Amino acid sequence: MNEIYFGQYGPGPNENGESMKIAIATKDDWKTVSGHAGKVHDWLLFELSPGKPLAAPKKIHLDKSQLPHEFKDDKPHPLMGVDLLVAASAGDGFIRHMAAWGGQVVLTGECDPVGAMEKIMQHKTLQDPRFDITTALCKLRDLFSAH
Repeated sequence: MNEIYFGQYGPGPNENGESMKIAIATKDDWKTVSGHAGKVHDWLLFELSPGKPLAAPKKIHLDKSQLPHEFKDDKPHPLMGVDLLVAASAGDGFIRHMAAWGGQVVLTGECDPVGAMEKIMQHKTLQDPRFDITTALCKLRDLFSAH
């Protein structure tokens, strides 16, 4: 699940010269990659733009109604339009939900979000995800979920 498909263009601008957005789920310290992506409040949003160095990430804080487990898809969402979402764990419902928004979910055992971003930019494979019991619980919940 940690394989990233960039097509022929690699990470960065797509074939139309548009920027690529990568969001990394973090714990509330903004310094540790978080699991259970559907319930993560804090995300670092990186934007790769043509011909520009990587800028500092934008911090996105989702309130409870914006969490993917709660969100009803009835209005714009800060993660809509993100091309790649990175987290330590996620349920199938989150993965399907993000795919419907056009985003690819990658799970990793990387702890440092900036380190994960550097590996992505260098086309390096991310560390495999660690075991997370919440993933098993998410899979069970997703069997009965509307997502």
